Amino acid sequence: MRIIITGGTGLIGKALSSHLIKQQHEVTVLSRNPRTARGVPFGVQVEEWDAKTAQGWGKLAEGADAIVNLAGAGIADQRWSERRKRLILESRIHAGQAVVEAVKAAQNPPKVVIQASAVGYYGGNRGDVPLTEESGPGGDFLAQVCFDWEQSSAEIDDMGIRRPVIRTGIVLSNKGGAWPKIKLPFHFFAGGPLGSGTQWYPWIHIDDEVRAIQFLIEHATATGPYNLCAPEPLPNKELARVIGRVMERPAFLPAPGFAMKAVLGEMSTILLDGQHTIPQRLTAAGFTFTYPTAAEAIEALVHPPVAATAAPVQHAA
Repeated sequence: MRIIITGGTGLIGKALSSHLIKQQHEVTVLSRNPRTARGVPFGVQVEEWDAKTAQGWGKLAEGADAIVNLAGAGIADQRWSERRKRLILESRIHAGQAVVEAVKAAQNPPKVVIQASAVGYYGGNRGDVPLTEESGPGGDFLAQVCFDWEQSSAEIDDMGIRRPVIRTGIVLSNKGGAWPKIKLPFHFFAGGPLGSGTQWYPWIHIDDEVRAIQFLIEHATATGPYNLCAPEPLPNKELARVIGRVMERPAFLPAPGFAMKAVLGEMSTILLDGQHTIPQRLTAAGFTFTYPTAAEAIEALVHPPVAATAAPVQHAA
């Protein structure tokens, strides 16, 4: 397959590119600064784009098998000022519009467009009620961002092109994202629950994230929203206990919510709020997780095999 990835220099994009290249697929990553793009796997082609239009790269959509739209400014890169919040939202909307522009111009358009989103779509403070893809959106800032992010490429649905929307949970990877920050206090024997510890954390191992994306690319009937998170989410305090057990560190020192709000401001909602999200449609479609439980995922991250081998590719039926 020939696959184009926007946001391909991010955590998920690099892991996905590496995974697809190993499967002998042709991968092109779009970057605003191709010459300074770091960590792009060997064999991946990097093309320049302005992250707003199809100018310069749109021709690549002609005859492509898939576009995976992951682009957007980092949610947790820095404290949320009004300017930062505007960038978080607009970067996602502009990227989606650029993809739509390229697809519309193609005489032989891609067969599928994967549109990124996040479990933040459901909003924070939804309690213990399990949230499936049929659950409605929340009303906070992240929920609005995710809703508009998904809508940015919705026009593709009207073109008769498949558009799975991936609502991703907290991605666990040793190469970046939330996991290095989550485990750091445990290294210093200071791990424990964040805030009340009752908030649900829908997580997913990076290997399952990229396998799920490939599965949705190949699954001929996959379209609409899919929750990309493990089938066994945990309240934060339970996740802390699992991390402590695997790392052989205590897990009882709480980080008070008021202190986190003082340090992080509104961005603290990422850690203090949660969603009891279930991957109902993904599992119903036949996808199976390599790491269905937090214990298995964290064990693989903390004690990786000396000669790790890639998980077998699960192709769609």
